[in-house]
Amino acid sequence: GVLAPIVAHAGDGNFHLLMLVDPEDAVDLEKASAVNNRLVSRALRMGGTCTGEHGIGCGKREHLVQEHAPEAIELMRAIKRTLDPR
Repeated sequence: GVLAPIVAHAGDGNFHLLMLVDPEDAVDLEKASAVNNRLVSRALRMGGTCTGEHGIGCGKREHLVQEHAPEAIELMRAIKRTLDPR
């Protein structure tokens, strides 16, 4: 298992897990990744999103393709390139 208290404003459907893992422990990291993958997959199956209100980050980028069509993702990338060409 993974110790992961919920930091929430669940009234609007958003919650965040604070996964307490040792970043040097490969087993801990794998467990946390598995929890994250199951959580996001469940949210998508229920009609939710992988992004919440903070947008997409490194930890959820791979899940964006489950939620949006390739054309939508390319549009997002084009907007990002326009606003942040780095």
